[in-house]
Amino acid sequence: MKNNSLISIKAITFAALLSLSVMGCSNAQNSSAAVVTSTQAAATQAAGTTASSWTTSSTEAATTTTTISTDTTALFSDRDLEQTADLTAATQMNLESNQDVTLSEEGVYVLSGDVDNVTVTVEAAEEAKVQIVLDGVSITNTDSPAIYVKAADKVFVTSTDSENHMEVTGSYVADGETNLDAVIFSRADVTLNGTGSLDIVSAQGNGISSKDDLKITGGVYTIKSSADALEAGDAILINDGTVTIDTGKDALHSENEEDTTLGNIYIEGGTLNIKAADDAITANNLVQIDGGTINIETAVEGIEGNNIIVNDGQITLYATDDGINASPKVNDNASIEVNGGAIKVSMGSGDTDAFDSNGNLYINGGVIDVEATSAFDADGTAELNGGTVTVNGEQITEITVSRGGGGGGGFRGGAGGGGGMGH
Repeated sequence: MKNNSLISIKAITFAALLSLSVMGCSNAQNSSAAVVTSTQAAATQAAGTTASSWTTSSTEAATTTTTISTDTTALFSDRDLEQTADLTAATQMNLESNQDVTLSEEGVYVLSGDVDNVTVTVEAAEEAKVQIVLDGVSITNTDSPAIYVKAADKVFVTSTDSENHMEVTGSYVADGETNLDAVIFSRADVTLNGTGSLDIVSAQGNGISSKDDLKITGGVYTIKSSADALEAGDAILINDGTVTIDTGKDALHSENEEDTTLGNIYIEGGTLNIKAADDAITANNLVQIDGGTINIETAVEGIEGNNIIVNDGQITLYATDDGINASPKVNDNASIEVNGGAIKVSMGSGDTDAFDSNGNLYINGGVIDVEATSAFDADGTAELNGGTVTVNGEQITEITVSRGGGGGGGFRGGAGGGGGMGH
């Protein structure tokens, strides 16, 4: 049977995230606009939802491994998933160059115009929900964000069937003690959705940054940034949309220095195309992938987190250090668990590992294709309980651990270096 250490690891992860969910405050928002829904997969909690949304259950699979599933439908509200806006009472705003705009009331605001040196600031009540509709808008600034969410409960940035562009060409100027370092900078939850496109260029900073949750549920985005492309303090959550990233640092980065249960990344749909000078997808706590298509063309590390769970999705990655890496960022229970999906990992030469866990490594399902000198490296238990795993063209039936990277481990079936159980 599967080692009980997996159950204890997941129990710790769930306990931490469930304690967070008690304090969550997200509620489904209803609107008269059309709703685009998606299939919600059973998964682990990412962050910031109500306690009622996390009802866990354990079932014994045919391979005797334990699968823990969680309802994630409340991660995205109805309004998050809407790809249009209710314009019945919307305020139309044709922007003018060198004239900043402040939105101080809850409502829907439709922006248009080709302007320079304009910041749209949201400074509303803490319970206010503000929707900014991009309807053919282009904003080019020298040293300030195009959108700055200073105060609100939540902000929606929704594109109409139009092309939109936002760019900051120089270094950012701080707002008092707040370091404004992104083209879209938010101190509240922000959701990007819609049916149009948005190009973002950040010459000396991040692309989109939220101190709370950052969600993407629709739209087409192209982000070129010198620093992180997508950054969030609580969680990055992607349900749909197409995001193409070329970054001088991390593509997706979620980290919270104050609360170790935060700093999560959850992906259940959409398409990500990534070129990253550093990490492609990195979270201090949990990375969970339940669907979507992820193409990592180049990165130092492909996917990194304290705990990494892949339940489904199509993942193709090339990395020059570790392909998928679990490291003890917030606790000592680092782990990688693959339950499904299709994963192709190609590694650069040298001291590299396709799968590198500073804790345990479990492959319970899915189709995995590895091209690497070192396929698997784990400090703890390494188990192949299900799925189809091919290493350098040869299907394996048991994990061989290299322990240290670059040592040629993981080519063949059979135990090695303390490898785990077969199936």
